Amino acid sequence: MNMRGRPDLCACRERWQDRVVIGVTGHRFLSGENRVADGVDLALRQVELAYGARPLALLSPLASGADQLVARRALLRPGTELVVPLPMPLTEYLNDFPAGTSRDAFLELLSQAVETVNMPPAGIRDEAYKAVGRFVVEHSDVLIAVWDGKPARGQGGTGQIVAEARQRGLPLAWIPADNQAARTVSSLSDASEEGTVRFERFPPKSQDR
Repeated sequence: MNMRGRPDLCACRERWQDRVVIGVTGHRFLSGENRVADGVDLALRQVELAYGARPLALLSPLASGADQLVARRALLRPGTELVVPLPMPLTEYLNDFPAGTSRDAFLELLSQAVETVNMPPAGIRDEAYKAVGRFVVEHSDVLIAVWDGKPARGQGGTGQIVAEARQRGLPLAWIPADNQAARTVSSLSDASEEGTVRFERFPPKSQDR
């Protein structure tokens, strides 16, 4: 942690000089996960095309749903590193994962991380998620968002993180997806668009391949 009390990626800084850091934000409860996974693979491929031969680093708190799905797809790519910023102490964070599949998946992915980052204490849970989302945006080269296109329902929601990424001019790969918790429908115009990705502010295709 630095002198002002903000967490930093100290151990990874030198390693990451030659990596593309991909942040993740997205809904916890998704429908059509296979189509979303196809979109994630397309987004990762486009990152590789845009940034050349640099290996990937994924920055994600591994929440249920989109975070875990993107992590699983990214870790299939050789050389990808995973860093997990924890919005609160691990023992407390585990309470946000239903016992069983989601918690087991979190712990399995966490075991593959090269580093965890402990965020400073927050007054309330929503503030902790807002802080970790902002941390992801601040430390990423690209953001992958699995999002229904709707405004955030609370502090640290996907819509808020996407808005901050856009404000910072961060390249964004948006995979439209329904948010089952809110029972919202994504901004897809028809079923043929499912699994597609909308790219914003991506650099031209790199020649360094």
